[in-house]
Amino acid sequence: MPLLGGFIADSYAGRFRMILFSSTIYLMGLGILTMSQFIPTLKPCGVSNTRCVNPTKIHELAFFIGIYFLSIGTGGHKPSLESFGADQFDDNNFEERKGKMSFFNWWNAVLCCSLLLGVTVLTYVEDNSGWGTANLILTVTMFVTITIFYLGKPFYRYRAPQGSPLTPVLQVFVAAMIKRNLPYPSSQDSFYEPESPQRRLLCHTSKLKFLDKACIVIDNEITEGKKPSPWKLTTVTKVEETKLLVNIAPIWLASLLYGVFLAQGATFGVKQSSTMDRKMGTNFTIPAASIQVIFAIGMLFCVICYDKIITPIIRRITGNERGIPILQRVGVGMFLSILIMIVAALVEKQRVITAEKEKNKVLSMSAFWLAPQYFIMGIADAFTLVGLQEFFYGQVPDSMRSIGIALYLSVIGVGSFLSSFLITVVNQVTEKTGNRWIGKDLSSSRLDKFYWLLAAINGLNFGIYVLLAKRYSYKNVLKNVAVTS
Repeated sequence: MPLLGGFIADSYAGRFRMILFSSTIYLMGLGILTMSQFIPTLKPCGVSNTRCVNPTKIHELAFFIGIYFLSIGTGGHKPSLESFGADQFDDNNFEERKGKMSFFNWWNAVLCCSLLLGVTVLTYVEDNSGWGTANLILTVTMFVTITIFYLGKPFYRYRAPQGSPLTPVLQVFVAAMIKRNLPYPSSQDSFYEPESPQRRLLCHTSKLKFLDKACIVIDNEITEGKKPSPWKLTTVTKVEETKLLVNIAPIWLASLLYGVFLAQGATFGVKQSSTMDRKMGTNFTIPAASIQVIFAIGMLFCVICYDKIITPIIRRITGNERGIPILQRVGVGMFLSILIMIVAALVEKQRVITAEKEKNKVLSMSAFWLAPQYFIMGIADAFTLVGLQEFFYGQVPDSMRSIGIALYLSVIGVGSFLSSFLITVVNQVTEKTGNRWIGKDLSSSRLDKFYWLLAAINGLNFGIYVLLAKRYSYKNVLKNVAVTS
């Protein structure tokens, strides 16, 4: 869904319009879910006050319509809003370009603050006042934010959609195939690149040379007053943009296992917390999901330190305006993910030992044993997730930036699917030995072994990622601005 939303925003609708449309769809979904909790005929039990086992059909219909609206709204809203925010910075201005590098850090800092409110205040409201009240709060908040966003319309910078950004990519492959038998030129003088004040031109690179044939000018191909067919002759910039997409594909694939790692914190981590002692003081017990607040604190702490302390120091030492190169930043988080899985496995082993001794539903072992892994997970995300956002936004062609953010989001989405698939495979294999690693009852499962498996897989994937990152060539813009590592 994010890929489709990003494609529509880049191609036809424009990011501002896509944000308004998708936000409205999201608001409608929240409204439907809220009404299903307050309107008597839409409640799970209808107008009856008695406890029901199965919800009414009309409640199920309203619930799923609301959920689908949320999914559609999220798919258009997330990639468009983040790329629209980054578009407010001018790449041709040095100070604004530095501001864009900080934008992704502070974007995620704000998300962390939202997560803090979500897993504390909203979770508490849901547990004590019900889902309806929590949904009503979210609906009102969303309405206010959409209104504020729209009122800022006169002050935004806009990038007009220019049709499908995938068409030039297809043209490059077609032109390269047509000219596949041409000899590769000894110089770049025969490459086609007319002046274009409306777009940034890219420098030629020596990789994927077979695509360069798409921009080779042959005799009588260019005539005065007539543009050549883009299906037979493309520009150097279009060829380089196609190379960018080919080059980022392996990085995207290597990032998917980080999405598998991310899925564990929001699923098994919360489930582990629900079996442990979550008391704070004598009368207050924190909700199981609130353990994620430690993750948000870790990420917020790291983002602020990275933007205000680490980056300025490294800039002064290396002279690189970015500080740490993007892919190195991503790699730091991937390495930390291995460490986190090792820590998680050791903690889970201790939790299982405690469960075997006590035989209680709620253990005496404190849920704050999970704090170290969640805190380090927040630090890892501050490196990897923020880095991936900046990477996919900056390394795709300028006309595909919403799609670039959608590619980042797909790392999380596809990673969740891969996590479910891996759990299914692991259970099928381990069930043959008589003891499933991951069951409904965590006390009789061996989740620690699953964590060790993830640590090994992430370690292997990290080695592959390092090799890919070393071979990667960053996007390089012609003329006065160079967007490098």
